[in-house]
Amino acid sequence: MIRLKAIPLIFFIFCMHAKAQESFSLEQAIQYGIEHNVDVKNANLSIKDADAQIIERRSVGLPQINGSLKFDHYPQVPVQAIPEAFIFGFRDSTGMLPPDFETEISFLLKNNFTASLNASSLLFDGSYLTGLKAARLFKDYVQAELRSKEKVARDAVMEAYLPSLLITESLKTLEKNIANLSTVLFETKEIFKAGFAEQLDIDRLELSLANLKSEKDKLERQKNVTLNFLKMAMNYPLEGEILLEDDIATLLVEATDQELVDPINVERRPEIEVANIGLELSTLNVELNERGRWPSLAAYGAYQYQYQGNNFSNGFWAPTFVIGAQLNVPIFDGMSSKTKIERAQIALETNQNRKEQMISFIKLEILNARTTYLNAQETVSDQEKNLALAEKIYQTTKIKYREGVGSSLEVTQAEQALYQTQQNHIQAKYDLLLAKIALEKAIQ
Repeated sequence: MIRLKAIPLIFFIFCMHAKAQESFSLEQAIQYGIEHNVDVKNANLSIKDADAQIIERRSVGLPQINGSLKFDHYPQVPVQAIPEAFIFGFRDSTGMLPPDFETEISFLLKNNFTASLNASSLLFDGSYLTGLKAARLFKDYVQAELRSKEKVARDAVMEAYLPSLLITESLKTLEKNIANLSTVLFETKEIFKAGFAEQLDIDRLELSLANLKSEKDKLERQKNVTLNFLKMAMNYPLEGEILLEDDIATLLVEATDQELVDPINVERRPEIEVANIGLELSTLNVELNERGRWPSLAAYGAYQYQYQGNNFSNGFWAPTFVIGAQLNVPIFDGMSSKTKIERAQIALETNQNRKEQMISFIKLEILNARTTYLNAQETVSDQEKNLALAEKIYQTTKIKYREGVGSSLEVTQAEQALYQTQQNHIQAKYDLLLAKIALEKAIQ
């Protein structure tokens, strides 16, 4: 008898167990997988980093203002010797200096305090605008990479979701066959009691039934393995339990004419978008290195207020204000710029070659996916006919056996042929589903 105080704890445990089990359609599993995919999360962080790089690059062309405070105290003020040319006139006829004449001088006092404000601004730099454009284009690049990462995550979840559907379909068929065979076994035992069947007939049916049950147990264990792979692809907790809402029939949608016969458009693939932006970045890199040899012009200004004195009561303040401009003209850098431009051109041509190769691979992938789909579609049609024929043969054989004009061996053979045809039909539908999804992946 359960005590009343124990009911809340049991209810809590039941709720926790119920909460740990979630059901997913294929699309829900994909969305979960994308949201929790590490590469997708990092791609989103890269977009934030790209925003920061744009601001960082833009700041180079904005006015730069810096302030500073500096205090120096000299317990012993540094001195310098007075050059002979300055003291020559003070020597007497014998060449001697007056006794109190100082031959060393100091240009500093013990206390020096300086407050300064410096400002500078870039007026012209050929590489600045190119660099800013490249930073903005880099953000487009990482956004395209994000879409590519999302596609990879989506494909991984789909590939992990489908095997469980095949096993589920096979389990449904096995359960149906077990129920039917159990009925036949019961009828055979009754016929045996009436003296119209042999023990061998019962043994054959019991063996077939045992094999079906063993196959069912094996498939159930395999389903747990496939579900664990799905959890990994979704980044779902392995200790959690998930249920699949979709089945092969739900997902098996016929391909459209657009998917099968329309001209191939590789630009729909995110990999091509990434490659296109990569080519633009490579072009900007060439431009950036070329403009690095252009002159640059900057303006600057500084205001300084300085105090000097041996103490803080009888010193003096000295303000200084300066403005100016600086023109930098590259003349010779040991062929460094020329080499950088050549390397940038090589990188651009390499990326162009890679894009062309990628386009060829994608076109081949789409053509193969279309052919595979059409073959799988034809195979399903053939297997449906085979299944109808196998069911007809099995039913006819059972009727003949019940009427005493057929043997149990014929029933067993027809039964095995039906089971194999059923599995072939399920496998054909699964292959068609795989081909349909592969076609969608190839096009998009």
